[in-house]
Order: sequence, then C-alpha cells, then structure tokens
Amino acid sequence: MRSAYFGVVLAAMAGSSASAATVYVDQSTAPWLGFMNVFDLGGGFVFPSPWGVSDLRASFNDPAQQLTLSPNTIGDPDPFWYQGGGAPGSPGNKIMEANLYQEVVTGLSGQNVVFQGNVLSNTFTSAHVARFFIRDFAPDFSSVNETFAPVVPGAFSLSLNTLPGAGRVVQWGVQVRGVNVWVTDTAPFGTAVIQTIPAPASAGLIGLAGLLASRRRR
Repeated sequence: MRSAYFGVVLAAMAGSSASAATVYVDQSTAPWLGFMNVFDLGGGFVFPSPWGVSDLRASFNDPAQQLTLSPNTIGDPDPFWYQGGGAPGSPGNKIMEANLYQEVVTGLSGQNVVFQGNVLSNTFTSAHVARFFIRDFAPDFSSVNETFAPVVPGAFSLSLNTLPGAGRVVQWGVQVRGVNVWVTDTAPFGTAVIQTIPAPASAGLIGLAGLLASRRRR
C-alpha cells in the first residue's frame, strides 16, 4: 500500500529476500526538502546550503495535481548574485542547482527504488536543465550512488539498486540547474510542470515512521 506520508510503495519480490520500493511526485503535504548548490558561471563550486522549498521556485497546485518549477531567483541586489547589481534586466552571476526532494534514512537501503510519474510540459530554455534523480548516500554523505533522468514531457521512470547498511540516506526528487534570474524576468526562461499524485486518504505509514531526517546534504 502506498504511504500517504512518504509516497512509497514497498513490495516483497517473489522468491527473493530483496524488496522493491516505488516512489512518486507527491503533493505539497509530503515532507519535501530543499537544497541549493551554487557555482560560479565558469563552473567553480561556491557553496552548498539547505534552502526553503518555496525559495527553490517550486510551486504546488494540489487541486490541479501540478508542481511547477521555475528558474531560481535571488532578491539580493549584491553584484555577487547579479552582474552590475540586481535589478530587472540584470544578468545572473551564478549557476544555481536547486534540489527538491524527499528522503528516508535506512528504510530504503538494499532495495530497488523506482521513481516514476508524468511530466506535463517542459519549456525551459537552454539556460536551465531539469532532471529527476534518486540518490543513495553514505550515512556521513561522504559518497553517493545516484541516477538521473531528464525532465521531458510524458511518463518517466528511473530506478536505483541502493546499497544495504544502517543509516544510509535515500533521496528522490527533481533538480533545476541554471543561471539565476531576477524575479520579474523569469517568464522567457520557461517552466517545467509535473503531475503530482494525491495520497489515498486511507493509506497508512507502512512502518517507515521516524526514518525521515533533515540533515546536511551534498
């Protein structure tokens, strides 16, 4: 049974002690997290930081079953962020990698995790790239086993055989990477719209309570 909280389906694989888990693009009530990696325009890494979900320019419309992703914006006029200082029309001065995701600690380790859903549209220009991911981190985030798939209109599905071990952190979600854009200038850069899945009202927690943790990510 799918979890109304984690958006995870667990099922024993016939004839095997291994198991599989299917995860989805849940609605806004799911425990979504945000994380931002910031780079210079030339690609040099600047800093990582937890980020508010709304600050990622991720907008949920639960009645319409849609998640809309837009280019990342910063309202700070400092030239660190915008060439010549931030204002309408100012070119961005950083590459921002926004990660919107959920995670489970230990509960999905040693399983085949499948992430699936449906993309309604993607009008991002070449300035931004959107992709889905599954990541399997060591407990201290020192290493990662991961897979990606591009956000393109239509059904998507990607899978990852996660490594066994207590404390491993499995994440699934969507990433938007590209130049930061002043808030009034985002429209010409496009958006991606992903269908979200309403949680069944009667679904239980399938024994995963307490496995969610918010901690530093790479």
